[in-house]
Amino acid sequence: MEEKVWEPKIYAREADLLESIEKFYLPKHLVKAIFEIGHIPSNSQESQVGVGFIDIADYTHLSKFLSPKENQILLNGLYTAFQMVLERHGGFLNKIEGDSMMFQFDDVIDKRLWDLDHRGRIKYIAKELFYTCVEMQRVCILFNQANVEFIDENALPEAKKSLTDAFAIIQSLRSKNDLSSTLFAFFQIRIRIGANIGEVTIGNFGPIGSKHWDIIGLPVINAKRMEATAPVGGLRISEEFFDILMETGIAEDYLHEFRREAERLGSVYKRITHSELYKFREVVVQDKRNATYKTYSVQVYPALPESISQQSEALLLHDVQGARQIIEFFRYYRGNHYVIDSLETMLESKGINFRKEELFSLIAPKQAENWPQGQKISLFMILNYLDRYMDQIHNARDECETPDFLSYDQFMSTIRTNIQEAYEQKRTQIVKRTYYTDVVIHLVYTSMEAAIREYQVRLEEPAVADSAEEIDEAEEAEEVENA
Repeated sequence: MEEKVWEPKIYAREADLLESIEKFYLPKHLVKAIFEIGHIPSNSQESQVGVGFIDIADYTHLSKFLSPKENQILLNGLYTAFQMVLERHGGFLNKIEGDSMMFQFDDVIDKRLWDLDHRGRIKYIAKELFYTCVEMQRVCILFNQANVEFIDENALPEAKKSLTDAFAIIQSLRSKNDLSSTLFAFFQIRIRIGANIGEVTIGNFGPIGSKHWDIIGLPVINAKRMEATAPVGGLRISEEFFDILMETGIAEDYLHEFRREAERLGSVYKRITHSELYKFREVVVQDKRNATYKTYSVQVYPALPESISQQSEALLLHDVQGARQIIEFFRYYRGNHYVIDSLETMLESKGINFRKEELFSLIAPKQAENWPQGQKISLFMILNYLDRYMDQIHNARDECETPDFLSYDQFMSTIRTNIQEAYEQKRTQIVKRTYYTDVVIHLVYTSMEAAIREYQVRLEEPAVADSAEEIDEAEEAEEVENA
């Protein structure tokens, strides 16, 4: 089919073109909100705001599957899907920058919050922000499947067309059989989301003619840091945000909803505990002078373990690239025993032998020697030991203590000794760390990959008849077919 040439629309009057530009580029939600206020807010103000950031994980790699035009269509479709979620919850799309997106909930332009007291506003913002983040992750999964389930019936025709065009690309990728285009096995759009609540300055920022309704403040910066450290396919929130969810009962309600949905889907997540659903972690941001943030990662997909296992089963059919992607799942989800146990069960049911005793001896030789005979060793336990020893090496002290000052000679002599000892200790730790990362960890994951490749090679071997009888039967069948 010959591609249609784009024809620009001709406007009879300049005013019509200007009106069209305004409608095309100005956010409809913002225009509507300001119209309801009755005037353009001239002064900025302090306000409690919920803010979220979305980033597409490894989009540079994903974009290689598509042409520039297809990339544009796919991203426009994805952001249209996210916009539908925002509109359902009353959120405001602040900005889009390439493969990332920022959105917010505030009580300045959202008229529904004006009649609520301070506590009521915070609870409303917290609930809508939280469930928006959860729903966006689930919509991303449906988007990967080209599933129309999330599309609002009353959505604008332009929005529906944007999604239809994006789904056409996804379905086209699915229909191809070559390795580089196997959508289910390799091409999966995955996003990470970070969110926070706090007091910010909200108002109009920028020069005349380029004003932007925006928010600035530390809570915005921290929300971005939540996103940067969020699990792929998951959500990370600040401790402040989590405390609000706990105080208002939203956290407990979500736990019950999550378990019910997991049970309906037949997922092992039906047994998930509160501390597993909301996993506490102190995140260290190295480029901010090792600043530490107290955070919680939140599980958002009730069938995640089964989904990863299903995708890994498809990856088994794709040689070394498939094996390496499965190992990436083990690396990434190594702290989630539901996912790791599900993966281990599926792969071992195929006949894959991971040599777990050998791996355990490599990581923890002393513990392996004294391990009770007959007691099961799991891959999750092995990976847990791997992380535990790595943490011990990273957290080893190498500081130089400062002695009391009695005299110059005494002080410098003690300092010289302390610095030399600290240096020797640090050098030892560097050697241990290097050996563990470059040898032990590398060997563990390479061994696991080799076990998967061993299975894949068996799949590729031609079938051999087990007996003369089977050979005779095959020859007879061939003669009948030829006749």
